[in-house]
Amino acid sequence: MAESNEILLVRHGETDENLADRFQGQLDPRLNDRGREQSRQLAASLEGEGLVALYSSPLLRARETAEIVGAHLGLEAVLDARLMEADTGDWTGALYAEVIATAPDGFRAWRRAERSFRFPGGESVAEQGVRVAAALADVRAAGLPALVVTHGGAIRAVTDVVARGDFVGNCALYRLSEPVELAP
Repeated sequence: MAESNEILLVRHGETDENLADRFQGQLDPRLNDRGREQSRQLAASLEGEGLVALYSSPLLRARETAEIVGAHLGLEAVLDARLMEADTGDWTGALYAEVIATAPDGFRAWRRAERSFRFPGGESVAEQGVRVAAALADVRAAGLPALVVTHGGAIRAVTDVVARGDFVGNCALYRLSEPVELAP
């Protein structure tokens, strides 16, 4: 059961672009069938958590996940653009293999979620972390426990999952008991 001071962060369900290892950034694909099933399984796993609120990135893949979970738990998602995936700039729509071939150092920096890394023509990990942390502060102030449906990059920008060696899988759940404080 979620503690009263917990935010549960979850990455959206699977999309076809996830399967292709494609940078989605702020592209807006739908969940695929597996992603919808993952979302239903997530919803069932959250029964008994005592969630009082549900928040979501407005990108369709997160919104669909939140709608499936919310329908099961009787919660309506509050959309917050600060929870969106990073603006991946020039990498948007590119396959990981293409980026590895042309910008291997940048790809490694992105995988390590280095705060100084900036997508060419897009957002930095630090910038994304600051906006996501601000959204999470508002979620915390509004009442907990709450579920936040977001994106892998958003979770990586505000947690230590990379340092722990975790891969942020689709519908992977992370518990935040403490406030996230990131300086710009």
